[in-house]
Amino acid sequence: MIPAHPLALTAARRLDERRQRALTRYYVAAGVGGIAIGVHTTQFAIRDRRHGLFEPVLMLARETVDETLGRRRERKGFALIAGAVGHTRQALRETLVAARNGYDAVLLSLAAMEDVSNRDLVRHCRAVADVLPLFGFYLQPAVGGRVLDFDFWCRFCEIENVVAIKIAPFDRYATIDVVRATIETGRDDIALYTGNDDNIVADLVTPIRVRMRKRVVQRRIVGGLLGQWAVWTHAAVRLLARIKQGAVSSRTLALGAALTDANGAIFDVRNNFAGSIPGIHEILRRQGLLAGTWCLDRTETLSPGQRSDIDRIIRAYRELSDDAFVAKRRAEWLR
Repeated sequence: MIPAHPLALTAARRLDERRQRALTRYYVAAGVGGIAIGVHTTQFAIRDRRHGLFEPVLMLARETVDETLGRRRERKGFALIAGAVGHTRQALRETLVAARNGYDAVLLSLAAMEDVSNRDLVRHCRAVADVLPLFGFYLQPAVGGRVLDFDFWCRFCEIENVVAIKIAPFDRYATIDVVRATIETGRDDIALYTGNDDNIVADLVTPIRVRMRKRVVQRRIVGGLLGQWAVWTHAAVRLLARIKQGAVSSRTLALGAALTDANGAIFDVRNNFAGSIPGIHEILRRQGLLAGTWCLDRTETLSPGQRSDIDRIIRAYRELSDDAFVAKRRAEWLR
């Protein structure tokens, strides 16, 4: 259970350190298994020189987690994941920042490497994995990712320091390709996480079986690393716990459909995800955790009609919300 951590800003679009810490405390209190920061939900513009926020937000998250959990972080297996992007030089620079700040692994985006061969992609990934354990990432092409075929994933799984893969192509065929690659390369030590916002619950409840010569091998997607889980996080933790306990019913599947509909509004699917980050901010603003929906990019705002669509899903799916949990503890987190 790993939420993709948002960025708290003031109206002047400067880092709101108090609310940034409050968000991290919220996720820890909700019972997540880690956080991912420096990723899309944190806003890629934190890397711009004029903002200079990449290392500061990584430091702030690690300090807040350590302050809250202390040595319990290691006992609980709480994972700190840093996002890294760009070509090899940039990705290595960001990975070294993460290592310097005590992060456990790097979620590596390959979006910038769109014209690179599988062989060169794997060489790029190996360079990063030499610094920190590697969290692979299949990002859907509709929002800037590239097609990563079965051959690539087989080669990727041969990298010894790969510990996990976030599967987010929003494509059932491509999702199964990744799972098959882990099976056919014998990598049962790679944890699989869903990033398919349109299929979260179905991914978590569906075993995938592949026949290998005279036996059938089964793998499961064990959790999620999701921007959707940056909101209503405590309710999502409880849902994941029920699934892991084997409590899968028609009600669970119905909640999956509700979550997909809610995600469509929050992530602004009808406008090709243009309002996805402001949509996350809007939920957190209504809960009092953020002061506004501001982004570093001034053009990144809620889309026309998105706020009313969010009104609709809040009314329709109260069981997905954790408003009471947040209201009870918000003052403590904002101290």
